[in-house]
Amino acid sequence: MYRRYQMPNIWREMDQLQREMNRLMGSTSAFRRGVSPPSSFPPINIWTNENEMILSAELPGVKADDIDLSITADSLVLAGERSLDPIDEKAKRHRQERSYGKFSRSIQLPFNVDPSKAKAVFKNGILEINLVRAEADKPKKIAVAGG
Repeated sequence: MYRRYQMPNIWREMDQLQREMNRLMGSTSAFRRGVSPPSSFPPINIWTNENEMILSAELPGVKADDIDLSITADSLVLAGERSLDPIDEKAKRHRQERSYGKFSRSIQLPFNVDPSKAKAVFKNGILEINLVRAEADKPKKIAVAGG
């Protein structure tokens, strides 16, 4: 009798693994209380070209004074605190989906940057950070002499 061997479908298995992880993460008490998973706040977008990196972060409800940025040798750390919305003492929270408290994200830099040329602008709840690539880290063209 001839039996056909079927290779496992890696995408189906990855999808099943993702569903299982979502189920496990959703069942923990911290996630039920509305606390965001680690490194999910603030949401960020990053663009790069050969000369700079631009990072954009959504920080609704955060004041500019509550944002702390620092650059280390190979990473950018974005930290801060978002306060809980004030409510009347007699009021009872019905639903709370927005997280609050201290947050911190460490972003691996794609290249060495010049910290003295870093710029950060916070406007309408959006933080935009421009980081310029260090001159020493830029690719250098090498002339090839003919023989």
